[in-house]
Amino acid sequence: MPPREPVLVCTAWPYANGSLHVGHLAGVYVPADVFARYMRLRGHDVLMISGTDAHGTPVTVRADQEGTTPAEIAARYHAEFLTYWRDLGVSYDLYTTTTTDNHREVVQDEFMLLLQKEYLFRSTSIGFFDPVAARFLPDTYIEGECPHCHYVRARGNQCENCGRLLEPEDLINPHSRLNPTATLERRETEHFYLDLPKLQQQLLEWARPHTFWRPNVYRFTVNFLEGGLQARAITRDLSWGVPLPPQIGPGWDDKRIYVWFEACSGYLSAAIEWAKDIGQPDAWERWWKDPSCRQYYFIGKDNIPFHTVIWPAILLARGDVILPYDVPANEYMNFGGQKASKSAGVGTTVPQLLEAFDPDAIRYYLIANAPETADTDYTEEDFIRRNNDELVATWGNLVHRTLSFLQRSFDGTVPEHITDPEVAQRIEAARAATEEQLDSVHLRAALREVMALARFGNEWFDRQAPWRQAREDRAAAEHTMGSLLDLINAAKMLLAPFLPHTSARLHGLLGYEDDLQDRGWYFEALPGGRKLPVPSPLFRKLELSAAEAA
Repeated sequence: MPPREPVLVCTAWPYANGSLHVGHLAGVYVPADVFARYMRLRGHDVLMISGTDAHGTPVTVRADQEGTTPAEIAARYHAEFLTYWRDLGVSYDLYTTTTTDNHREVVQDEFMLLLQKEYLFRSTSIGFFDPVAARFLPDTYIEGECPHCHYVRARGNQCENCGRLLEPEDLINPHSRLNPTATLERRETEHFYLDLPKLQQQLLEWARPHTFWRPNVYRFTVNFLEGGLQARAITRDLSWGVPLPPQIGPGWDDKRIYVWFEACSGYLSAAIEWAKDIGQPDAWERWWKDPSCRQYYFIGKDNIPFHTVIWPAILLARGDVILPYDVPANEYMNFGGQKASKSAGVGTTVPQLLEAFDPDAIRYYLIANAPETADTDYTEEDFIRRNNDELVATWGNLVHRTLSFLQRSFDGTVPEHITDPEVAQRIEAARAATEEQLDSVHLRAALREVMALARFGNEWFDRQAPWRQAREDRAAAEHTMGSLLDLINAAKMLLAPFLPHTSARLHGLLGYEDDLQDRGWYFEALPGGRKLPVPSPLFRKLELSAAEAA
């Protein structure tokens, strides 16, 4: 199959300040991988990239708390994150970090390009200085009341309650998160600013036609842009991060490029790094300069303004690359009614999940309960219920009862057959509906379509009663079993993006010797006469005690 249009799949860069939790997986990383796998199977030329954000101030907060360096904290959690992607099957083409020389060079080059094109300017602002620590405090070290929604724990860069972008001086009653009783001094400091007002009209003209975005993303973005933009500082008084380009000259050694300018630029730097790694240094341009390419950014809802306003503004200012096609931001998966939070220690962590559950069981639950348009809640009881009632009792049961019956009654050999018309119609309907939902990044609905096909398979098995047919009408039993195998083969394909590990196992149980992911998006009847191996269950039933460790 010739390659279709290029597709770039990007995921938010997680801060290296602690173990990720279930909310991160549900909101960003598992959905992105499902979509990337599907697009690869459909023949698209997919590049999936991201990396660890080593420079965010949450990393320096963690380092201060542990009495170590930000570099040590970043290296520790970057290594941990890599194990998540390996164990869960998150199929990055490159997962890098913001500490590479390549990233620094790309960010500094982008900074200079925007400066030369007069989209950056210098100005002074008021910063909060801690006289005891003898330093300016970063945005996220500052906490106070949001001037818009009056949430009392807004940060100096953004209110996570209403999503508005902030500057520290916007906060009411600001104080240090680390030293709430400390008296902070307001001091003048000079920074570089991104001239967002100059780009506002172009941003509106770009955003308004994207009515296919998720409603929360579209409404927030258009309302934000129509409300007017203010210039935003893209440097900070920090010692940890990407330094300003040396061409800027002296006097800027104690400042670093703002992490959100830098981290967004990481999508470009990661693509460039990947191209260098494969020995084709210009290959990245296929995903950044080809107008047929579609870029998808998988993020949580708190990151919407950075990906639909700040990053597109930077790209428009550059003028030499394409803009995002879709930003499928998810709502939150809460934990016991509370928003999961690394810094607050709320939520089951990824290491805890992986210790207790199999990767595909985790992936299934996170998509089946995905917070695509509204917050959802994670509970161990719900996880176990869905695993046992849906994965084990519906899909796993259909596969195991069919393959086991084939072994007992047909010596494991696929009968010569033509797929039953009713079964063929249900397969085709499920394929079309699943494709439609996946193409629109409606992953939860797509998974429901496939599970409906599995439920039909169980119902049809019971209705046909092949155990009786095998005694009374051998030809009817052959027709039934062949049709059930074809349904399972089709459902395996539809589930491959969601459940890559067990789908690959089932691919082998159905007598295939090639790699499922390399085969492409195929649907075929199993050939008669093929001898299938003895099956084993795809999924394990869980008891509540198995989750208590999580």
